[in-house]
Amino acid sequence: MSNLKLPDHPGIYIFRDYKKKPLYIGRATSLRDRVKSYFSNDLIKTRGPRLIDMVTKARSLSVEVTDSVLEAIILESILIKKFQPFYNVDEKDDKSAQYVVITAEEWPRVFLARARDFEQMKLNGELTYKVKEIFGPYPYGGIIKEALRILRRIFPFKDEKASDPRHDRFYRSIGRSPGMPDGSAAGHEEQHDQYARTIKYLTLFFRGQKRMLRVQIEKQMYKDIESLNFESAQESKRLLYALDHINDIALIKQEGQQYDASDVPFRMEAYDVAHLSGTNVVGGMVVSVDGEFERSSYRKFKISIQTNNDGAALTDMLLRRLNHTEWTYPDLIIVDGNEMQMTIAKSILRSRRLGIPVVAVTKNDQHRADRLSGDAKLIEKHSRSIISANAEAHRYTLAFHRGRRRL
Repeated sequence: MSNLKLPDHPGIYIFRDYKKKPLYIGRATSLRDRVKSYFSNDLIKTRGPRLIDMVTKARSLSVEVTDSVLEAIILESILIKKFQPFYNVDEKDDKSAQYVVITAEEWPRVFLARARDFEQMKLNGELTYKVKEIFGPYPYGGIIKEALRILRRIFPFKDEKASDPRHDRFYRSIGRSPGMPDGSAAGHEEQHDQYARTIKYLTLFFRGQKRMLRVQIEKQMYKDIESLNFESAQESKRLLYALDHINDIALIKQEGQQYDASDVPFRMEAYDVAHLSGTNVVGGMVVSVDGEFERSSYRKFKISIQTNNDGAALTDMLLRRLNHTEWTYPDLIIVDGNEMQMTIAKSILRSRRLGIPVVAVTKNDQHRADRLSGDAKLIEKHSRSIISANAEAHRYTLAFHRGRRRL
């Protein structure tokens, strides 16, 4: 198989056993480069023993070229769900897996829902909306989030927060939500019919039916031309062009950072508390992804309990953070302190049925990291990033505290 001549195009590759049954399904920005990497000398270092076992058992390989990385992401999810390959499905329980949900409303909303939360709420009958369509799960939250941003530029839709007039007004003003900026879409039959078509088009795209999607758009375009509705026909022409020229540079960049579907970016959240003898108590959360700080995800907390009790402050902070299920969950939580803080964090996570590991960083008299407590393998692999994130959380929280004291 290493001598296969594959195209330098995005697409899907499928390793199969001697019965042609899929063992593993992956996607690639370049099918040629990705498949070639499975036969390199450093395979055990870059892929690990599990995928080495898969390659050993594989007897054939098939590929499907797509026009864009975006389409490869959609097709990968469809095929994994259909065939349930052993080396995909049993690889890991990914906490960040997400669904794309389309609601059954007069003006359907389109948004991401975390797989674990969605399935639990559905089981308990706690869903606050009716579901028209659901697609996924998509195991890598950051990538499907970026994919949805790209699709929203092609097919403007209402998102989860569209019920907030100010929020929806902003997205209408930039052409990402249906209707005129002044909100005149409400109750407007023509606007409603057009949005129904948009949702139908989006549904076909997520089903991987691009050919049918193009047929539907072309059919609508010629229908509008016959009725002299040239403005609508021009919109259909724009859609066809957009589908043939999908701008997925951001996805290509993220794909490059991942190397393979098994190499998920490692996300950490580090927490710290600052106060002056129990006054002006504040907390801070910083985020690190593969050792790089993601400052747009930093968060500040004004602690409601004004007392000299770091454990109580940490509890307040973590509970409030976990209420924000729309924030991407981390692969590791870092707390400043010792086994007590670690026990508090684990207890809170357990109460929310979250299996996120916790590491505690204990400082010495010079306020430098002296000891790390928690999962030994994670500490060994990420110790430098853990210490760095802990120091960044201390800096960020202390700056917030000093700012509060000056008020």
